[in-house]
Amino acid sequence: MDLTVTEEAAKWYEEELDVDDNTNLRFYVRYGGTGGLQPGFSLAIRIEEPSEPIAETKVGKITYFIEEDDEWYFGGHSLQVEFSSKWEEPDFQYQ
Repeated sequence: MDLTVTEEAAKWYEEELDVDDNTNLRFYVRYGGTGGLQPGFSLAIRIEEPSEPIAETKVGKITYFIEEDDEWYFGGHSLQVEFSSKWEEPDFQYQ
């Protein structure tokens, strides 16, 4: 699985969150929400230290990652986080 965060999306996270040069941002599966790969679940974020990451990338000040216990959600897909100019926030694309 691959994790990609565009420069535009990374800039949004840096502006919206209180981050420093050593910030780790986890994409994790939560119950509820819309637009996800698995019905009834969606992705959320939180700042925490990685434990067993299956994918990670550093863009700007933030290291973004996905933990092994959320791998089931992706079903072999990779995650690309882009910035949606229509919604003015990050948008998750599954490939």
